[in-house]
Parts: sequence; C-alpha cells; structure tokens
Amino acid sequence: MPRVLIIEDDRAVRDGVLLALRRQGHEVAAAATGEDGLEQLRSFRPEAVVLDLMLPGMSGLEVCRRIRAHDQVPIIMATARGDDTDIVVGLESGADDYVVKPVRARVLDARIRAVLRRVGGAPDEPGTPRTEHHGDLVIDRAGLTVTHRGQPVLLGPSELRLLLTLSASAGQVFSRQQLLEAVWEHSYHGDARLVDACVKRLRSKIGETPGSPRYVHTVRGFGYRFGPR
Repeated sequence: MPRVLIIEDDRAVRDGVLLALRRQGHEVAAAATGEDGLEQLRSFRPEAVVLDLMLPGMSGLEVCRRIRAHDQVPIIMATARGDDTDIVVGLESGADDYVVKPVRARVLDARIRAVLRRVGGAPDEPGTPRTEHHGDLVIDRAGLTVTHRGQPVLLGPSELRLLLTLSASAGQVFSRQQLLEAVWEHSYHGDARLVDACVKRLRSKIGETPGSPRYVHTVRGFGYRFGPR
C-alpha cells in the first residue's frame, strides 16, 4: 500500500484528496503547512508527496527545495493555476510531475502510481550492458546508481528514468513526446515542459557545462539524444 503525504492548506481540498486516495488503496497522511509537512516527511516516510504550490508561510517551492536537499522522494506539485511560469519554476525546483487543481482523484492516483514506477528505473534495450562508462559518467543499471568522477550522483526518479531511457539507446534522437510517454507515461503534448525541466536538472547533476553538454544533447526543434557529438 503506497504511502502518500499531502501538503495542502485548504482543508476542504486536503480532506477530499485524502479520502479519495484512501479509497484508491493508498495509506495517506496530511499536513496543512510546509513546516508540518517537512516534519511528517521524517516521521511518516512517504513514498510520494503531493505538494500544493501556493502554501501560506513557507511556500511550496521552498518546501520542494528543502526536500530535495536531502531526499529524492517523488514529488507531485499541485497548483491552482496552469501558469507556465509557476509550473516551470516548480519543476526546476525538483518536482517530478504536476497537476492543476481541481484535481480528479483518478488522475492524481494515476500520476502517483506512474511516478512510483519510475523509481524502478527504465527497461533496458536488448544487449545493453548492466554497467556503462561514458567518460566520467558511470551508470549502473542493476543497482540503479550513477557516479560522476567517482562521486555518487543523487537523482530523483524522473531524472534517473530519463537518463536510463536516453542512455539505453545512445545516439538515438528522442522527441519530447516520446520521452513523455516513456518516462512520465503522459500523452498530452503540452507537458513537454516536464521534459525540458527534467533535462535541465539532470544536466546540472551530472556535471554538464552550460551551453556545451557532453552527455545530453539538444536536437533543435525535435528533442534530445545521449552520447558524444
């Protein structure tokens, strides 16, 4: 039974989501503030967090940053507005996915289950070695670990699955739509910002030089590919 922590200040929304997720088979805890949510993160140890972006006091963005400073638990950001700027800032702060309120329980449940599947990595292409060396970057597919220059790289579930997906077919160009379906299990083309924000976070963690990436390359007007130029 997946454990889910809801951090939401609106009591009606919080109680509604809590009840709906329990009906879907989740074990759920709820917090009304960012401070309480961080405390429950330590005690409840959820497998996924549903985080309201617009919290009073400590904002959802700050909560997201604090979680990401020490924990790679999947975070689904909830926002009352579909504003691109808010969503992109939230994703770049470390959220794995987002939903726009009011949220349908079936949609949220599907997003939670999808993000939990990402923790298991990505399926390998036939013949893909279990441990790959790409210059200073080493990817251990069996152990789901990544190191850069001998140092462990802590990747969130979306970042890890994105890297595993791209590197399993080095040299192949993936469209944003293909990556959405492979990593996020979405099909709506408007969610391409999920891909771009995740690529940005991944690049910063694996030692990419801004403007001159070594591993994850942009193919203008199409998407991304992994491997040498």
